[in-house]
Amino acid sequence: MQRSASNALRSTKSPTLQTFSLDDLASYTKEGSFAANASKDFRLFYVGRDDVHDVLKHILSRVSVSLYLNMFGFDDDELNDILMQKALDPNITMLITLDKSQAGGVHEKALLDADKKHDLKSFNTHFVVGQSSTHQISHTKGFVADGIVGAEGSTNWSSSGEGTFVVTGQAGGTGYKAQNNTQSVFVDPFNCARFTSELIAEHLIASKQS
Repeated sequence: MQRSASNALRSTKSPTLQTFSLDDLASYTKEGSFAANASKDFRLFYVGRDDVHDVLKHILSRVSVSLYLNMFGFDDDELNDILMQKALDPNITMLITLDKSQAGGVHEKALLDADKKHDLKSFNTHFVVGQSSTHQISHTKGFVADGIVGAEGSTNWSSSGEGTFVVTGQAGGTGYKAQNNTQSVFVDPFNCARFTSELIAEHLIASKQS
């Protein structure tokens, strides 16, 4: 059977979050599945036990509309590469807020350099380094992707913060480090909308300071 050109085009498109389900993340847990009575709106993952790095990668790589993000520790090459690709996509609106005390890091510098080189605002990406309204650290560690998927927890984006797996499919291996961190993922519209509003407010506060 011959496929039409439009069907062929649809089949080659990258996956998005439009059909996302929390059950899609089951393979990144130690058990490889969720219980039958698991919440339909919320899942909690544990660094050092579940593959939190690939949970984040799974979601962020599928962003196609918008990403509102505030991250304290920002030191993950792979997630940074994904964000840089999204930052230069004019079809994606991005608000990125990072903490001022962490601004000397290599990945923060890469975003700053990209902003200078490409004028990221022209690609609908708005990037700022700042603090809270009372000039404390901007310690939020989370995002809302495409208005559909929210994520928040104690997890910094680093090899020890995420417990990035050294041996594929399981925790451990030579050089493996893992902090005690949690990573929540939620999809209920109320909390996604409420968290989006907070992330925008934190971004605007940091923008006024810089």
